[in-house]
Amino acid sequence: MDDIGRVAAAIDYLIARRAEQPELAEVAAHVGLSRFHFQRLFKRYAGVTPKQFLAALTLESAKPLLDRDASVLDAALDVGLSSPARLHDHFISIDAMSPGDYKSGGRDLRATYGFAQTPFGTIRVVQTRHGIAMLDFVDDVRPIDPMQTPLPNAAFERDDRAADVVTERAFGTADEPVRLHLHGTNFQLRVWNALLALDRGERTNYAQLAGAIGEPRSARAVGNALAVNPVAILIPCHRVITSSGAIGNYKWGDARKRALLAWESASTRRA
Repeated sequence: MDDIGRVAAAIDYLIARRAEQPELAEVAAHVGLSRFHFQRLFKRYAGVTPKQFLAALTLESAKPLLDRDASVLDAALDVGLSSPARLHDHFISIDAMSPGDYKSGGRDLRATYGFAQTPFGTIRVVQTRHGIAMLDFVDDVRPIDPMQTPLPNAAFERDDRAADVVTERAFGTADEPVRLHLHGTNFQLRVWNALLALDRGERTNYAQLAGAIGEPRSARAVGNALAVNPVAILIPCHRVITSSGAIGNYKWGDARKRALLAWESASTRRA
């Protein structure tokens, strides 16, 4: 197991056993490291200490149990995104795929795909000269199936270095603008753009997001738009929770969503 794999395994362990509040030595032993080495490694890749991450994770678990008094809930959700997770310090914009490109399936268009490792799992990135077309979490690094992308007729080439660059931007360690090259219905694009308009660290729920796009009765349709979001992290659909404060569902796994929210929360408290 490599270093980032050990951090990912530790995060999974902390999520599974958060109710038991495991000690540092216990988690370190689980990934086969000394306490000192594990502490340094975890902070290097996650940007926070294991203790800070577990504390934030515990808070995330407790939120649904809080009294629903608005001020209490607002205070509980008042978390943000800061270095090293400076996502919204970037300029992120959506360049809608032209009807011609979409209709042709990307014929005559060159696309790259590649894989990068993060503490939250393996990320796959698909991009064209116009921007990032997909960024998703995957279980393996098998060659891409063009038919599973918005560009089935594009010429694909593997480029892991390009995926590394995108991942650095997604997790806030690079300061260059990010452009997304997406296809979606007008409604889906409005929902995704609304998520990009959130303030740093701001969370929202389905009803609030529906209201933000001027469709207050479309909370269910908003949920459907989130379910087909092709770009994790950069379009922060993991920040959409339920009106009760519960975590809610996530396209790439509820445990991963919980981990991302806890990581962002811990990063803010550390800053």
